[in-house]
Amino acid sequence: MSQYLLSTYAIEGEVHKPMTPEEMQKSMETMMALETDMRESGAFAFSARLHDADTSTVVRPGDDTLITTDGPFAESKEHIAGFYIINADDLDAALAWAGKVVDAIGRPIEVRPFFDMHSG
Repeated sequence: MSQYLLSTYAIEGEVHKPMTPEEMQKSMETMMALETDMRESGAFAFSARLHDADTSTVVRPGDDTLITTDGPFAESKEHIAGFYIINADDLDAALAWAGKVVDAIGRPIEVRPFFDMHSG
């Protein structure tokens, strides 16, 4: 079994219609049901939502010291907003979980396998 990163992105400056309390409740219930499905199937490893990209700090090597600068690392309007780390038998299984996340949050998902340094 391999691990995959399912990452969601936010677009800087993109304005969304605020959710009503009912819509927020429905969204939370949908996400909780999805994560329950992932846990029960053994696919769930970890998930997290991140603060906005402007809260990040980039650490770079300097000549004799580390250099820190305000982030984000990439000059882009799209930034990672959150992620799941899942266990899946293959890419097709990971894509099936990604599809369920897309259905739950209505945003695109990037799927990437972790590099397994122990496999030949």
